[in-house]
Amino acid sequence: MGNKYVLILVIFTVWMVFFDTNSWFIHKELNDEIDKLEGNRAYFKQEIKADRNQINKLKDARELERFAREEYYMKKENEELFIIEYEDSLKTKNDE
Repeated sequence: MGNKYVLILVIFTVWMVFFDTNSWFIHKELNDEIDKLEGNRAYFKQEIKADRNQINKLKDARELERFAREEYYMKKENEELFIIEYEDSLKTKNDE
């Protein structure tokens, strides 16, 4: 009689851990995915904060001009633009 209850308990435990739609493995996978998404959320919140800061800086005409010159190599009509690249920076660009 006692073995019957133990057998039922073992079968129930195996069913709940492996086969049920709410099994322990599914919960573990979902919890891992939630942790990963929360990490992504923190990263993207930080990126949004940095982007907002950059946008606020670009509202200033001097900062906007500096950004355009540095990132897009823009120049005024009467200027010449010289781009100097060092050998070590060329090696890293080719490696990427």
